[in-house]
Amino acid sequence: MDKVKQKGKNVNLAIMLAVVTLFQLICAVTLISKGESENRMRVIITFGGYLLAEYAYFIGARLILGRRGFEVELIAFLLTGIGLSITASVYPHLAIKQLIATLIGIAGFVALQIILRDIDLCMRLRYPAAFLSVGLLAFTLIFAGFTNGAKNWLYIGGLSIQPSELVKVAFIFVGAATLERLQSNKSLTKFILFALGCIGTLFLMYDFGTALIFFFTFLVISFMRSGDVRTLILICAAAVLGGILILLFKPYVASRFASFGHAWENFDTTGYQQTRVMIYSASGGLFGVGLGNGKLRNIFAATEDLIFGVVCEEFGWIMAAAILLSYIALLVYSIKHSRYARSSFYAICACAAAALMLFQAALNVFGVNDVLPMTGVTLPFVSRGGSSIMSCWMLLAFIKAVDRGTYRYGGVRQ
Repeated sequence: MDKVKQKGKNVNLAIMLAVVTLFQLICAVTLISKGESENRMRVIITFGGYLLAEYAYFIGARLILGRRGFEVELIAFLLTGIGLSITASVYPHLAIKQLIATLIGIAGFVALQIILRDIDLCMRLRYPAAFLSVGLLAFTLIFAGFTNGAKNWLYIGGLSIQPSELVKVAFIFVGAATLERLQSNKSLTKFILFALGCIGTLFLMYDFGTALIFFFTFLVISFMRSGDVRTLILICAAAVLGGILILLFKPYVASRFASFGHAWENFDTTGYQQTRVMIYSASGGLFGVGLGNGKLRNIFAATEDLIFGVVCEEFGWIMAAAILLSYIALLVYSIKHSRYARSSFYAICACAAAALMLFQAALNVFGVNDVLPMTGVTLPFVSRGGSSIMSCWMLLAFIKAVDRGTYRYGGVRQ
């Protein structure tokens, strides 16, 4: 019976992988048929390299490591492929750069899985990771210049990096490792101090969207380990009070949220991006106008902050809904497997990572549609950005690690 079930899973995996591959090939052929000769070669290199990496991962994990379940990887490869398609369509000269960042992210995903298999090693690494994270954010605060109103980018030669994206990985790692064996309030205090250091530095950078994501992740990790709702309510109340004080005494911060809920009243000024997203998203219908045929692509930050609108317009509402359901599926997967995790460390890591992605996706989608203030955060796996895509793939390692079937112990898969 077990062999029959396993054979069925292998068939389902092959079918899903074939569907994902077919979708990626259709996108590639569409872009090649529309592009100029120089851009065609870029598209071929981008999708050729991406498909090669995709199949190299699946074959290696299946034959060398003996892995069986690939649900989370299929979701990640599908979402990343959609993002690559839009990037190659709008900015062909940046497609290969995005591919390189994706390959680095996949490598980080594999490397982090290797580290996570050794819990004792994770415990030893939590302090270096914490100090390195706070130090990196402090370095960014001091030396970064303002980009779109926030000091969150470092420029090294011709490369740019957003350290806060990479610190997301360390934030979950440190929090889960610190609270893995919570015997007293000492461990929780350490994590609170670490969280305050990260979130406070992000506020000083004016990177409020990322600070909000870190705060939400802090609440998830703290609740999963302590279960103390009253303490979390007090923390939230203090955070709200702090936010109100910031808005009262820092008028330039309040001005960033002034257009919230008034996008249509500021059609050609502060509400320009949101109104265009809502107009062009609605025009996409169920199946979209086709890759490369949309109008939202011509608006500033179309491949970053506004990419969900581009998906709605060019791929249609069905694809947009599938993307949102993918984030929910990752959270459901994490919760389901957390019940059987061999350590609370894995359970905390997986649920925190999946909740972070879902919350970040909600901020992005609701922000560009004027349901929430626009924070400028990316849509996980889909938005263009090297730091973002690397962070997402490494966060995926936390979700993958919670499954007891991911690792072998004593030659026996558990």
